[in-house]
Amino acid sequence: MAKAQKVQQGQEIVPRLLQKLSQRLFDDPAEQAAFIQAMTTPQPFLPSLLWVGEKPDPAPFDTAAPVAWQPNFVDRLLTETRPGRHPLHQQGEFYCLDFSSVFAATVLLHLDRPVQVALDMCAAPGGKSIFAWKALQPTTLISNEVIGKRLGALISNLKRCHISAAPISFDPSELATVLPQVADVVLVDAPCSGQSLLAKGEKNPGCFHPVTIGKNANRQKRILANAAQTVAPQGFLAYMTCTYAIEENEQVSEWLLERFPQFQAVEIPALSAYRSRLTDLPCYRMFPQMGLGAGAFTILLQNRESSISREMTECGLATFLQANSRLSETGRSKATLSAKDGIS
Repeated sequence: MAKAQKVQQGQEIVPRLLQKLSQRLFDDPAEQAAFIQAMTTPQPFLPSLLWVGEKPDPAPFDTAAPVAWQPNFVDRLLTETRPGRHPLHQQGEFYCLDFSSVFAATVLLHLDRPVQVALDMCAAPGGKSIFAWKALQPTTLISNEVIGKRLGALISNLKRCHISAAPISFDPSELATVLPQVADVVLVDAPCSGQSLLAKGEKNPGCFHPVTIGKNANRQKRILANAAQTVAPQGFLAYMTCTYAIEENEQVSEWLLERFPQFQAVEIPALSAYRSRLTDLPCYRMFPQMGLGAGAFTILLQNRESSISREMTECGLATFLQANSRLSETGRSKATLSAKDGIS
């Protein structure tokens, strides 16, 4: 990167685009510096577990004290243990995931009504689907993954954790047509520029570039516009990313509400301390300098339409799922399965 594209901070050379992002995200110079420090000098985050069944007693791992919003079926470990090597992992008793993902999915705990159908629009490798299954206990869980090479890991993780889900592989535009207004809850953990990967010590060149951000924002808008059409009246749409760009988070949320005025953003009191200052909408952010996870954005939207009838009947949904029931087998021949737990 050319010298003109970098600025000096202390003894470090900071990419100018990262510097500009920090100034947009935070008014406080100390907070800007803390964010840059977290991005340029990554520190390990404690692993966390989502218990699929009941937690064993005694617990097999030392755990950190829970934060106020933490679900009771999630543990944050005290040390950099490798839980994926524990026999309980192979038995499907828990799923390993980043604590930022727990934060993002926690908006689902705000729902206070039974859930018949939950649809995870971008499901691989399966963490959000498993969270939704545990938190909501839906009658039907549909886990969609359009990218073939990621499908195998999704199917493997769902089966290992004994999750009763229907894995499918459709483009979101197809689902808007074949599953109109069918889901009580739709999750969109959208593909994004993945800027939080840097806070984990991983490489992600170009993630701050406006072209990269713009392409991802446009893709997110397309996915969300289709996802919104699958939400039943009075149902919910949870949108989340693992990036910091305002264009991919707050601005996408604002765009969606302008395009679909029947939706309304929902306040999540348990996350009030994390509310974004970058919009009037109630949406929530975790940043790496908080020390809990690499970072996430999350917002919960409700379809305020009052119609009580669904465009697709239960019989129609059952027929659709039956027609696609062989995916879990055919997907094995199309994708590489991994014995390791996906982190999402």
